[in-house]
Amino acid sequence: MFLPLALFAFVASITPGPNNVMLTASGLRFGFARTIPHILGVTLGFLTLLALCAAGIGSLVLALPSLQLALKVVGSAYLLWLAAQLRTMRFDASSPAADGKVAKPMSFGGAWLFQFVNPKCWVMAVTSVSAFLPPIQPVVLAITLFCLVFGVINICCVSVWAGTGAALREHLRKPAWQRAFATVMVLATVYSAAAIWR
Repeated sequence: MFLPLALFAFVASITPGPNNVMLTASGLRFGFARTIPHILGVTLGFLTLLALCAAGIGSLVLALPSLQLALKVVGSAYLLWLAAQLRTMRFDASSPAADGKVAKPMSFGGAWLFQFVNPKCWVMAVTSVSAFLPPIQPVVLAITLFCLVFGVINICCVSVWAGTGAALREHLRKPAWQRAFATVMVLATVYSAAAIWR
């Protein structure tokens, strides 16, 4: 019963997207330990979204074109702002930037809230609920088990992306490699912003 859900959750969580790009960049800049609140915010924010969609709110959101447009505008604007920040990404996050500010990883609350303006998350949540919510009674139990399976797989997948970024810290000491990696991250983030409009 849960195998199709687990497979869908794995594919949806491990493939590149806004969350995974941001987690890789965070792991690289701040290390894995300081990225943990970001990881937890992504997973718990998405689980909140899943539960809301299972309760029927997701279908309502996707049925309102104006709300869909607002989600796309906010989500893509944030990603473009993030791309601008990544363009001048400093690999030593403890050093102050040109404006004197020290970079900080995304907070749990910021990551949690981002899930609600990420159109990919809404579509993914509605799709998974409509296709894989187990036919178990009571419905609360079905939603709980559904979110538990998705949550365990999601946190493992997003942790891999953050861990990959953290692992790359040791291999990107040279400024030329740092610039190359920052360019790749900027392009991936811009692509994620554009993909929202497909």
